[in-house]
Amino acid sequence: MRIRMVAGNWKMHGSLAENKRLLDAIAAGLTGAHEEHFVVCVPYPYLFSVQDALKSGNVAWGAQNLSQYEKGAYTGEVSASMLNDFACRYVIVGHSERRTLFNENNAVVAEKYVAAQRAGITPILCIGETLQQREDGITEKVITEQIAAVMQLAGIESFKNAIIAYEPVWAIGTGKTATPQQAQDIQAFIRAGIAQQNSSIADDLTILYGGSVKANNAVELFAMQDIDGGLIGGASLVAEEFIAICRALRH
Repeated sequence: MRIRMVAGNWKMHGSLAENKRLLDAIAAGLTGAHEEHFVVCVPYPYLFSVQDALKSGNVAWGAQNLSQYEKGAYTGEVSASMLNDFACRYVIVGHSERRTLFNENNAVVAEKYVAAQRAGITPILCIGETLQQREDGITEKVITEQIAAVMQLAGIESFKNAIIAYEPVWAIGTGKTATPQQAQDIQAFIRAGIAQQNSSIADDLTILYGGSVKANNAVELFAMQDIDGGLIGGASLVAEEFIAICRALRH
């Protein structure tokens, strides 16, 4: 069954004091049993305190990246087994900022996806096109290549235990947002591509939208047939905004 989800990506923000205030407010605002899934993906240094703050609630936690390697002389890297020590259920792989700022190509992203799944952690696989790629008319080609790299390494069955987040790079942190129909069109294309390999996996696959989702556009975006929730950046750092986006899943 397809999961409805909102995942917050804090990026490189936070402090112990700020995080406590934010998490206390989110936990209070999302009390009770929900069919939806709520997640915060936080910087590595805060995993212990976030785990402690959320362990008895209904908000899950995860990391924003991981190494493709299990152990070794990789100074500054963090392995999937280390994330397991903090009971991370999710990890973001292939975020556009990792691809563009840190030169992670499709092959590296695929290796990180496999490393997460090998450790029992659900990867949130980010895919999407830049503004130049959209203007060049190659959005579908770029997305197909990004998914194909993962599928070639991990196989179609791996998508039973994965989440895809479509993030048009031109709509991240720019204030620009794809229209609900633009987002729906690409997300339907993604699902159709998976369905060519296995229709039942495609039907159950959670596909999030991640491009400047706010409280004032979340309801309309989440109403689209193939948008199962959002990967939220800046708005996940504002409790009232994040809670409102989470509640938009119920409309």
